[in-house]
Amino acid sequence: QVVLVESGGGLVQAGGSLRLSCVASGRTFSNNVMGWFRQAPGKEREFVAAIRWSGGRTAIADSVKGRFTISRDNAKNTGYLQMNSLKPEDTAVYYCAAAEEWGGHYDYWGQGTQVTVSS
Repeated sequence: QVVLVESGGGLVQAGGSLRLSCVASGRTFSNNVMGWFRQAPGKEREFVAAIRWSGGRTAIADSVKGRFTISRDNAKNTGYLQMNSLKPEDTAVYYCAAAEEWGGHYDYWGQGTQVTVSS
């Protein structure tokens, strides 16, 4: 069992920045993958970014590439999503999730954190 807790959401003006954090606890988080997803009102959940805990392999959605960066601190069992140059269309609930392996199914999910970008 892996427990994920996100934080760092909030209200920001367009062009601003936020950093989301996701603390993982429970089963050892070693070779797993941490992903970030978002869901805007009336839209389907979409992939944002992912990082493999061991080695740091990353993937970023085209819609946020160049603006968002994913990273992790192994010692703190914490993943981060740095979001810069935010746009109103980035407004959504952001979730972190954990998968057993790269390309695997995300079995564990956090409760989500709201990000609102005003124009």
